[in-house]
Amino acid sequence: RAVKAATALARATRWETPASLPVHPDVNAFIRAQPAEALPILARGAAGQAGRRFAARYTRPFQLHASIGPSCAVAQLVDSRYTVWTHAQGVYPLRTALAELIAVNEDTIRCIHVEGSGCYGHNGADDVAADAILLARALPGRPVRVQWMREEEHAWEPFGAAMVVQVAATLDSTGRIADWQHDVFTPPHNTRPGKAGNLLAATHLARPFAPPVAKPAPQPEGSGDRNAIPYYVLPNARVVHHFQPKPVLRSSALRGLGAYCNVFAIESFMDELARAANSDPVAFRLRHLDDPRALDVVKLAAAKFGWDGYRRPARRGRGFAFARYKNLASYCAIAVEVEVARETGLVRITRAVSAVDCGEIVSPDGVRNQIEGGIIQSASWTLLEQVRFDASRVLTVDWASYPILRFAQAPEQIDVHLIDRPGQPFLGTGEAAQGPAAAAIANAVFDACGLRMRDLPLDRARVRKA
Repeated sequence: RAVKAATALARATRWETPASLPVHPDVNAFIRAQPAEALPILARGAAGQAGRRFAARYTRPFQLHASIGPSCAVAQLVDSRYTVWTHAQGVYPLRTALAELIAVNEDTIRCIHVEGSGCYGHNGADDVAADAILLARALPGRPVRVQWMREEEHAWEPFGAAMVVQVAATLDSTGRIADWQHDVFTPPHNTRPGKAGNLLAATHLARPFAPPVAKPAPQPEGSGDRNAIPYYVLPNARVVHHFQPKPVLRSSALRGLGAYCNVFAIESFMDELARAANSDPVAFRLRHLDDPRALDVVKLAAAKFGWDGYRRPARRGRGFAFARYKNLASYCAIAVEVEVARETGLVRITRAVSAVDCGEIVSPDGVRNQIEGGIIQSASWTLLEQVRFDASRVLTVDWASYPILRFAQAPEQIDVHLIDRPGQPFLGTGEAAQGPAAAAIANAVFDACGLRMRDLPLDRARVRKA
């Protein structure tokens, strides 16, 4: 009945949808056109080293959390006290934001976390709680359940931020990296509630709340600049975070934040540099690492994949990538094999082999689950996912216009090999695989068919056109 009533209301309503979104032909033009603050996060050595100079640009579009179930909340007002049942990730910051939204003291609101549709980051769960508490205020005593529809979730959740990464490097006469420059351009990656202006409904009231000014998270964890500083030994290197505080499309935390695209760019570029230096991609990485634990995961992933003895089947190729998440958490190296169908543009992952060092391991099965899930999620982002919009609205509002990885498209085989470090600190594994998986896939596509794909996603249309 509620769905039918909402449909009838929508048919009888005339909306004003101003064409306020700037439309550019590609992500690079759109993001680079936005005002930015240049924030240097690394300045080591001197620029202008002698040697062969190389440069490349990599892009990531806006992407969705794409939770299988849309966001939901229940709110009730009884005796001037509110109770909100929510699957938001932070009940205390949400309570603070809701109190400001409806102008009451925080101690009159109780937010109870319940299991609901999950997400990796900040999706619509907080926004739907705001919808529910506004309706509960209008209907005292009655519990109000608000369930977003698929179209609402896809169109209105905070998106994973689009990114442009420009990388340049110089190879010296010995084939080593003598100089490195990394510039990342991106809007905010974390605008979770804490203020009413972080809630969608609050920005659409008759007297709207303005979203608070976004700020970048400091290094070493960072936000859009997470993992922008390479983990390799680079005597001369500069990294700049071009932070865009006022996004045109609302963006917030999606799993891994900027690490996904920064690692994709760094590890794709490392592959390009290795080939320019006439070096094996794994050997090239080993030459530029000095952390024994990093060396161990790279060597183990390569050995378990059978890198040195690999014979390339027709249409197939191999790719490799490595990163230490946040440069302080888990070490992860991934080798993949893909098959590329030139006729259709389909990229199929035939197998993925990963090695991970997360310190002392408490639950080996849990670690494997996290790495397997990270590889699959990254494969979906890397091969399929992209938010599209015109001057007035978001266009990707269903599973047809915003496809995600299906069972038939998942890697045929995933092997995860663990390096246990008894007595060493626990490093966590939840977001270690996403960046390396993306780069390994792109590098394997190049190995399979000679296409250097620098713009995500590597979907059928883009591969077929290239």
